[in-house]
Amino acid sequence: MTDRTPLDPYVFGASQRCFGCGPHNPAGLRLRFTREGDEVVTRFTPGEGLEGPPNVLHGGLQATLVDEVAGWACVGLLGRMGFTTSLDVRYIRPVQINAEVEARGRVEARNGNVVAVSVRLVQHRKTALLGTVHYMLPDADKAAQYLGGAVPDAWRWMFHDGAHDHPHDHAHDHDHDEPAR
Repeated sequence: MTDRTPLDPYVFGASQRCFGCGPHNPAGLRLRFTREGDEVVTRFTPGEGLEGPPNVLHGGLQATLVDEVAGWACVGLLGRMGFTTSLDVRYIRPVQINAEVEARGRVEARNGNVVAVSVRLVQHRKTALLGTVHYMLPDADKAAQYLGGAVPDAWRWMFHDGAHDHPHDHAHDHDHDEPAR
């Protein structure tokens, strides 16, 4: 059996507002992630109001799940934060609302500061989507240029290799009462 290690949802700070993973974003998905062997995984049950066609999760939100699990694969497997440079998805079958969907991301290749992450969405034990996301892994100075301002001090460890020594690698290290979704 593969060991499941929760990834810290507060690694970007309690006040970060990411639509996909922001722990306290009331309009967001509030996804939580675990490292399972050489993959990062999230599980999500889309509800009503997230549809494109009736009873089907909107394709753009499926792509959001892909981007999120791939980004967290960079954090959870490489200890790095990256910026999405391309996202390619192949929709295979509809993702139904009101039923759990599992997203799995795996680092497939790295060439310098560019990483390719493969992603798979699975629902009812069937592959619903396959995707590949490329990330650029910048240093802190380049990240500041992309962010349009200084990199928060709490994030600086994610902009250099060997960053797995961050003191908050596990969600259980915090005593937060925000429920997982």
